[in-house]
Amino acid sequence: MSTALPHITLYTTGTCPYCIRAKQLLAARGVTEYEEIRVDLQPEQRLAMMERSGRRTVPQIFIGATHVGGCDELMALDAAGGLQPLLGA
Repeated sequence: MSTALPHITLYTTGTCPYCIRAKQLLAARGVTEYEEIRVDLQPEQRLAMMERSGRRTVPQIFIGATHVGGCDELMALDAAGGLQPLLGA
């Protein structure tokens, strides 16, 4: 019996080491599907990301309606035990 994961959105660029690390952490927690919006390939999406998150840096991570923040915030959430419940695991 598997539960559906919430919709996960990552705003990233192709060469950002923090973006890569965030995706690796999500993969380690069993997340295989997410929407990745590459703001380096779609510059108009950076404005949408900034309006949604209030930040200009990548990655910006949303799990469901929750704005997690960037890679550091994702890692802190995981270390505090808050990521798995947010993922519905």
